[in-house]
Amino acid sequence: MTVRAESAGGRPPAPGDAWYTRTPQEVAAAFGVDPAVGLSAARAAELLAAHGPNALPAQERTPGWRRFLAQYRSYMQIVLLAAAFVSLLIREWTTAILLIVLTLLNAVVGLRQEGRAESAMNALRSMMKATARVRRDGTEAEIPAEQLVVGDVVLIAAGDQVGADGRIVEASALQIDESALTGESVPAAKDSGTLAGSLPAPGDRTNMAFMNTPVTHGSGVLVVTATGSDTELGKISGMLTATEKEVPPLTKELDTLTLWITAAAGLTMIVMFALGRQRDLAWDVLFVSAVSLAIAAVPEALPTVTQAILSVGSLNLAKRNAIVKELPSVETLAFTSAINSDKTGTLTMNQMTAVEVLSPTDRYTVSGTGYGLEGRIHHAAGSSAGIEDAILPYVVASDAKLVDGEVVGDPTEGALLVLAHKAGLDVDATRERLPRLATLPFDPGYKLMATFNEARDASGRRVVRCFVKGAVPAVVARAATALAAGETVGWDAALAARAEEQTARMGGEGRRVMAAATRDLDPAAFDPEGDLLAYVTELRMTSLVGMVDPPREEARAAVAAARAGHIRVRMVTGDDVTTGAAIARQLGIPGEAILGADFAALSEEEQIARIDGIGVVGRVAPEHKVLLADTLKKRGDVVAMTGDGVNDAPAIKAADIGIAMGSGTDVAKNAGRMILSDDNFATIVYAVEQGRRIYDNLTKYIRFVLLLLVTFVLTFLGATVFNIAAGEPFTPPQVLWIHFVVNASFGFALGFDRESPGLMRRTPRPRGESVLTRPVLVTVGLGGLAITVVLLGLITLGAAHFDSVGTGQSIAFTAFALCLIVAAFECRSETESVLTVSTFDSRQMNWVALAQFVLAVLVTQMDGFRRLLGTTEINARQFGWALLAAVALLLLWELGKLAARRSRGA
Repeated sequence: MTVRAESAGGRPPAPGDAWYTRTPQEVAAAFGVDPAVGLSAARAAELLAAHGPNALPAQERTPGWRRFLAQYRSYMQIVLLAAAFVSLLIREWTTAILLIVLTLLNAVVGLRQEGRAESAMNALRSMMKATARVRRDGTEAEIPAEQLVVGDVVLIAAGDQVGADGRIVEASALQIDESALTGESVPAAKDSGTLAGSLPAPGDRTNMAFMNTPVTHGSGVLVVTATGSDTELGKISGMLTATEKEVPPLTKELDTLTLWITAAAGLTMIVMFALGRQRDLAWDVLFVSAVSLAIAAVPEALPTVTQAILSVGSLNLAKRNAIVKELPSVETLAFTSAINSDKTGTLTMNQMTAVEVLSPTDRYTVSGTGYGLEGRIHHAAGSSAGIEDAILPYVVASDAKLVDGEVVGDPTEGALLVLAHKAGLDVDATRERLPRLATLPFDPGYKLMATFNEARDASGRRVVRCFVKGAVPAVVARAATALAAGETVGWDAALAARAEEQTARMGGEGRRVMAAATRDLDPAAFDPEGDLLAYVTELRMTSLVGMVDPPREEARAAVAAARAGHIRVRMVTGDDVTTGAAIARQLGIPGEAILGADFAALSEEEQIARIDGIGVVGRVAPEHKVLLADTLKKRGDVVAMTGDGVNDAPAIKAADIGIAMGSGTDVAKNAGRMILSDDNFATIVYAVEQGRRIYDNLTKYIRFVLLLLVTFVLTFLGATVFNIAAGEPFTPPQVLWIHFVVNASFGFALGFDRESPGLMRRTPRPRGESVLTRPVLVTVGLGGLAITVVLLGLITLGAAHFDSVGTGQSIAFTAFALCLIVAAFECRSETESVLTVSTFDSRQMNWVALAQFVLAVLVTQMDGFRRLLGTTEINARQFGWALLAAVALLLLWELGKLAARRSRGA
């Protein structure tokens, strides 16, 4: 919200003001508010009326009937409706009803998917249903967060949700979990200090709090600086609204296929009408022939078969924790050539783990990962008898607990409790033995936490022992001695240099490093109500500990599998590039590490030129993630984007295949096309493999459908040109039988075919490459022409030798079905011969082929079928002609494949 009125103490505030660069006093003055009193109720009401509630702008919902009609804008729906309308005109009632039902089915499926897509914005708005504690007119009150206005003074404490963006003016050990907004894996420490420089990423604005982030520790006071659409959450909302989802490749393929089919059928109809009128054929006869052609040329079963294949594929993926929300996304996975993966929780376990402990004289390595208590401590170097004294401050100066393998409290403190367990320390007994007298909570200003506990020194005298843990520079700066092999020694330059060197080494390995120390105080001189920080001096250093969020074991293998499949994996993280680069090296992700802001500062040409060499992008903002996806798409990649936070949602929506984590926010899950219920990167690679299998099987079916359609168009065109069977080689019922009985059956068989060998070693199909490749077009063109010649020849043969066009049509109809059996097996591979044992390794293909052979016999032998399809009975000799046509097609196709293999081999 913009405040237009001049404030009492400074220039008028604006949404773009860099509040982090201004002192608390300047911010308060800019809004004309005293933090101790707050706004007046009248002023708050005036601002609320002028600028509206603290909420995301509501989107007007499109009426259901309009959304339903919008489903009829696809080319396939239009063609099906046109065919149904013409069928009604010529009173082909069954055909018309069947086609209309198909369009309704397609519309319902599309409507369901559209409804899921809309839920991202609904989830984002629902996140804002919260309350806020404010100061108004000098008193504290709790109000709905929607009523917050700029200038409001808001009080926050552990357990609260921040109601709006604001400048922190007071903070006491304040920590806020901003992971959903920034991607940071640990809560952010906040203070009221002033920052300098150009606009930092939200995660670096330590004196700002942001809407809808939970307070995990401490308390604070903030002055609201932005509400509604001006907040960081509001900006993400705007990006979500502006970002359009990509049309899946298969949808584009089907649209292109429909246009080609429609054009071919339209041209054939023009020729049919022109020749028919030239031969003085009646308009109604021509009209029936045209409708027969239209029904023949439209792949009525294609949408149904495709939906079924994708549906079964999505069910199989769901069994492996990959939940696909939109069916076309299943085949989009097959095209994936770039995966931008979040680090925390996807490539890593999202469980901090202590892996190394260094005392002034000893080094220990720690096995085990995450919060599991399995693992042990290995004494790698030194002479100390035990590690307990070195790590005791991490246990005592801690508020976290371990309950049934879960951490209650700060995750870093939880990792240190796991370390203590591995060292054999009884945490509860230790804390009970050292009763806490006072606590100095962690603060970003001094970057440490200290507790003051009742203890006994070596002589048994009662003392107040100060236990300290915190950032290495902060603790080392207050050190005077060190605990070395059980003895107290002076903290000299050599020990300080060693601590600095080891801290740099562990930091370069992507580890978070903390230091621990103690100090004994005289109980008589200790004041638990006094300035506790003043006691944290002349410390005795005990240890450094290196922690890491360990990579998932299965993620390493998955990254290797992705690389073998020519898929480039990049890590996109809110953490710093040093940590990201270290984890990337462990996972086998190559490439340089770069800051998101640095990448965004490059020109578009530089971004495209450098993106291939980048493996890690750190400190990313939401717009950086969208930029990465757009850059990769511009260079021809099909992009998958993973994430779990609100900040990930725009990029998830912008990617070709957006993948949300099951443990993530509803906003991310609703923006994505797929959800990983196990948050595991390995599941993504498995999903890509299955997507390739499904798409490969779909291409087998599309080759089969194309052959069928080419044959229909050429047969009707040939019959018209050469005046065979009055230009109508097959009747509408016969055409529908081929489409829904023969075509659909083989469609399901091909769609659920076995995985082709070496599928994951293939290079992903480039963006925009059509399934209608030159080899495919040559194959279906020559195959369709060969079948057409055979079918027209058999119809002519029937008229000449059996004195009946109907007999010839029945022989041709039977031959068509038998030829399609051959074609189905041949379409399983573009080059591999079917004259091998592996041809019959698919049980469903074998059963469908057998069933279709039996039906090819029955359609002319059973009275019910003859009446339904308008066929006539044929004898064994005539059936032999049909069978001979299928054998001839098999031989011709095998010769073509042999030529193709030799051509590729050359």
